[in-house]
Amino acid sequence: MSSELRAPFVAGNWKMNKTRAEARGYAGDLLARLAALGRDDVEVAICAPFTTLDEMVSASRSSRLMIVAQNMHEADHGAFTGEVAAPMLTELGVDGVVLGHSERRQYFGETDRALALKVPAALAAGLLPILCVGETEDERAAGDTDRKLRQQVKEGLDKLESERLADVVIAYEPIWAIGTGQTAALEQAQEAIAFVRALIADRSRDAAARVRVLYGGSVKASNAAELLALPDVDGALVGGASLDAEEFAAIVAAAPR
Repeated sequence: MSSELRAPFVAGNWKMNKTRAEARGYAGDLLARLAALGRDDVEVAICAPFTTLDEMVSASRSSRLMIVAQNMHEADHGAFTGEVAAPMLTELGVDGVVLGHSERRQYFGETDRALALKVPAALAAGLLPILCVGETEDERAAGDTDRKLRQQVKEGLDKLESERLADVVIAYEPIWAIGTGQTAALEQAQEAIAFVRALIADRSRDAAARVRVLYGGSVKASNAAELLALPDVDGALVGGASLDAEEFAAIVAAAPR
């Protein structure tokens, strides 16, 4: 399907890194580098810890840089100690939220059933959901990649109207490539992301042509250009390499024009 309808999207996920002071310094550095690039054709986001969201929103207010949270609860309020609700994020001026990252699934028991509630809740609040999907090394070795992706995509988007499917960004992250230095082979990345797009097409061919699917998993400046050039890859969800403003800006620069 043609990528002309899909603006490239590059998001940096800081995970549990950077203090408020570090975030301020980084924001100034990154914004200067993005301005020098002049890549207004690429949407850029930083997925920051809750404690730095207000700092990043304030620093990026006069720019196109999007600020994204790393998680949220599906309820607007309630007795959910340690959780954060969508209205709390929108009050800060946050633009979106990462949902279902493999680390949330692995370490904190995030389920597809919970994500089926979180995705529409984020959209209803005016937040851009970035839904993460991906298989483990054992699942890939067993030939279960398609089954796992089908489960995660179908269940995660189950309660979403077909008209809103393209309003979600999907990030395919092979779990065995996250933080390991391993990157999926180009054909593996293209095959998996094309399959994700086909799953969306099962519900709406129009949405499949417009939905953006990112690749994540040890993306860095040295491999970004070849990954972002794949026909079904619309951008990247960048982990460790996003902690350095120079490296992250180089990844943004690698997006095809």
